[in-house]
Amino acid sequence: MISRWSQVNVPVVGMLHAPPLPGSARFQATFPEIVRFVCRDAIALRDGGVNGLMLENFGDTPFFPDRVPSVTVAAITALAMAVRQVTDLPLGINVLRNDGRSALAIAAVCGAEFIRVNVLAGARVTDQGIVHGIAHDLLRERAALGCQHIQIMADVDVKHSAPLAHRSIDIETKDLVERAHADVIIVSGQATGDPTDSDHLSVVRDAAGSVPVFVGSGVTVANVAELVNAGATGLIVGSSLKQDLQINSPVDVDRVRKLIDAARAARS
Repeated sequence: MISRWSQVNVPVVGMLHAPPLPGSARFQATFPEIVRFVCRDAIALRDGGVNGLMLENFGDTPFFPDRVPSVTVAAITALAMAVRQVTDLPLGINVLRNDGRSALAIAAVCGAEFIRVNVLAGARVTDQGIVHGIAHDLLRERAALGCQHIQIMADVDVKHSAPLAHRSIDIETKDLVERAHADVIIVSGQATGDPTDSDHLSVVRDAAGSVPVFVGSGVTVANVAELVNAGATGLIVGSSLKQDLQINSPVDVDRVRKLIDAARAARS
């Protein structure tokens, strides 16, 4: 896990959901406005007490299934550098839907500590079609760039998708750990903001062995203790921290503080 989290029992990573970026179907705002929006969220999450941040091109629906255009890479890189100017919290990059190679390149340039990959191994049926695992390319590229310190957080049974054929979640987890060499496993609900099944979490926790397991969706003040007791090593939180609980709204710093307080209470 990230070295700066070594003294944190259950680190909380706050999501930076970027509005539609240049080149995407719904791009409307100017890029400076997008930078200000993302940096305001980063400051609110920092002031609320999170242990890390994860930036993703959340507003760019419909997503490309794999590699994204160069303008998207440029925009996320600029946003990551802007976030670095307002906080030194550990930063992660997720390039949706599954462009882990661009995420790695951005992280290498911006000094980010981790990336998220929705489909690292196997294949999933998604709203982008069939999305294939990229571990074979991504890990070789990480080695070639000398970026072994950049950790790969990999989803198992990733949200907004279904398997091509039934495989138990414990077997999928073991493949991610033993064959795709994920550094962290993420388990989540069926869609953005959906609660994560604590039974699934327990199974993944057992199958992952010594590899950390983060909850990737549906974390709230009400269920933090249940998720920690089920074996969550860390929490990735977005939807429940927004004003009026609207996913496209700015982060509410008071909601962040309440979530952090609940997480600390669950750890004790």
